[in-house]
Amino acid sequence: MELRPDRRTPAASTAVPTGHPVTGGAGEIEVRRSARRRRTVTAYREHGRTVVLIPAAFTAAEERRWVDQMVAKLQVREERRRRTLASDDDLMARAEQLSAAHLDGRAVPASVRWVDNQNRRWGSCTPADRTIRLSGRLRGMPEFVVDYVLVHELAHLLEPSHDAHFWSLVHAYPRAERALGFLEGVEHGRGDLAPADDDDELEPGTLD
Repeated sequence: MELRPDRRTPAASTAVPTGHPVTGGAGEIEVRRSARRRRTVTAYREHGRTVVLIPAAFTAAEERRWVDQMVAKLQVREERRRRTLASDDDLMARAEQLSAAHLDGRAVPASVRWVDNQNRRWGSCTPADRTIRLSGRLRGMPEFVVDYVLVHELAHLLEPSHDAHFWSLVHAYPRAERALGFLEGVEHGRGDLAPADDDDELEPGTLD
């Protein structure tokens, strides 16, 4: 699953030193300011550092306060996810729950597993053998984002192409638009994603 190439002007970035006083073991922190953001703040891990996306209008004091809060929340979230989706078996169980809840249980994967060699896509599915793989980059991201990627790949078990029927299946997941917006923000912040060599793309999405 890939995002379409984003040609927007990259957000401004500020590297916050590792010695930032309230971040604990967060390591290097990069703050990215965006004029498109008005009130939303997002944090995620990227290449061993923590990235925090904030509105461009934030003051230095607001930036520091929100960085502290978001890093703390990120650490709590990651610990919870390590406990709940630590193994491939956990991921398979979650996929089965999502299929039952949003796809009437019709999408039945043979296996669902984490992989560390998917740097250009968040997830992939092979309908022929009903296998699903999720990129390890998703570890630590919000649960609704991981759930969305799972639903996206589960939908491919029912419809291999990206036609209208496929997207109607994907949008049975109620937080699809929000998850799409989150992932687009992550890719936009990276700014170095090369286009994929297939058509397995995300539909455009927006943040709440």
